[in-house]
Amino acid sequence: MATLTTPLPIATGSTFSAASMQFLQQLAQNNSREWFKAHQDEYENTVRSPALAFIAHIQPHIIELSPRLTAVPKKVGGSLMRPQRDSRFSHDKTPYKTNVGIQFRHFQGKDVHAPGLYLHIAEEGCFIAAGIWHPESKVLNAIRTCIDENPNGYKKALQTLQSHGFNMDGDSLTRPPKGFDKNHPMLTELKRKDFIAIKNIAFEDLCRPDAPRFCAEQFAHCTQLMAYLCFALELDF
Repeated sequence: MATLTTPLPIATGSTFSAASMQFLQQLAQNNSREWFKAHQDEYENTVRSPALAFIAHIQPHIIELSPRLTAVPKKVGGSLMRPQRDSRFSHDKTPYKTNVGIQFRHFQGKDVHAPGLYLHIAEEGCFIAAGIWHPESKVLNAIRTCIDENPNGYKKALQTLQSHGFNMDGDSLTRPPKGFDKNHPMLTELKRKDFIAIKNIAFEDLCRPDAPRFCAEQFAHCTQLMAYLCFALELDF
């Protein structure tokens, strides 16, 4: 498991605050383009600026965990996910997300479906996550085949995660995947459609001056899982 060695400066004034959560709460009650436009400055000051500062401060630690992971403090096209929702295929047509999503992606991944680290901030709850979400069938089969042929590394990664408060989450099949024995000892893991480890955290932890250090330490517990997924997909880590 990776550990952090680089000192992290205290990011006073650049972390999230109660005002960040208050904005998300107000947005949930007034989810329209007109309201958002009228409160654009508030969004910038209480949500986007703290998020970009957080990314900038955690960047050296993300690179220390793996130089193949990216932490990019840009308003568009960086680690901060955009606030606009893609509602084209959803019954919910509200235009904005009521959460903050920050992703630290593998540089060889083109989208969120590659292995990566993630921070989720919302009124309903905040969490740290690591792994791969909704991989395409070819990628999913490669991970399952790796678990079938190399189970020990995966088991060790799960043990490390569980000992630090993480749980595997996401969708799973109801039946064994095609080509795998229904009595396979790793069947629960092979049935997964997402390989995501999640740990719930308190929003107050993200308001601390050392929030980037706190989150980096949590992400460090996930490096065995990340390394295993990258190994399965023949990616560098």
